[in-house]
Amino acid sequence: MRVILLGLLGLLAACQSAPVELPLLPAWQAPEAREHADLGVIMDLRSGAQLTPQQLVEQLAVAPRVLVGEQHDNPDHHALQLWLLRALAAQRPQGSLLLEMLTPSQQPAVEQVREAYADGQAPADIYQALNWQAGWDWGLYGAVVDYALQQPWPLLSANLERSEIMQIYAQKPALSGAASNTAAVQQALLEQIRQSHCGLLPESQLPAMLAVQQQRDRRMAERLRDAPQPALLFAGAFHVRRDLSVPLHLQDLGAAESMQVLVLAEAGSEVTSAQGDFVWFTAAQPQEDHCAALRQ
Repeated sequence: MRVILLGLLGLLAACQSAPVELPLLPAWQAPEAREHADLGVIMDLRSGAQLTPQQLVEQLAVAPRVLVGEQHDNPDHHALQLWLLRALAAQRPQGSLLLEMLTPSQQPAVEQVREAYADGQAPADIYQALNWQAGWDWGLYGAVVDYALQQPWPLLSANLERSEIMQIYAQKPALSGAASNTAAVQQALLEQIRQSHCGLLPESQLPAMLAVQQQRDRRMAERLRDAPQPALLFAGAFHVRRDLSVPLHLQDLGAAESMQVLVLAEAGSEVTSAQGDFVWFTAAQPQEDHCAALRQ
């Protein structure tokens, strides 16, 4: 009897220590950089070690807050986000998912659609039911949103309303917190705003643009601080940078402990340990000069 019991205990221990089987990784969709040496590589930016998808998921699964940065127009980033949701769910229960692409006014519609799914009466047109904003390509975001709406955990907005943005433009609010208010952080953000607007913005508009950027990051941090854990945020890669964005605001809010940052980046990009904890290199979109038409 003792031998049988010891055998059962050994089998149980083996089962508990065996890695959870992950869903199949999606095939690369973006046409460029298929032969790049970094394609598909996952790096721990702190140690320089290369990780397997299993090792990455195991490290992210124990964090109460995970921030995932994307390039908005890269289909591989959205496919990996969906994969990551499923892979993490196989490791532990999810607490919540927050999206930069949702605003507070859409939250009631999100709840209505979730309830409809739970009742087996999903709306025929989810895009319309959510009042989805046309600026976010539903062809890229739809699969992640549809999956999240069918889960028992909440899907939460993490952005500002347009009316809030206009109010910030009109009257720049004070921003509390030492980490997000340093001159180095604000100068780096101002330079990023200049570059992202092709150097065509009048200098007089930059302070208001900076205020919007930082208030948007503060909103994401506040929502992430208050969200059921483990909480996952999907946002643009610049928003999740440890050295400039949401992580600094979490620090100012006293909620930065055990946070992990994963940057999804196109092969050939440079991502440093100051910016995130992990990087996953994907295929690249064809290069396009978005500023050319504006400069004509």
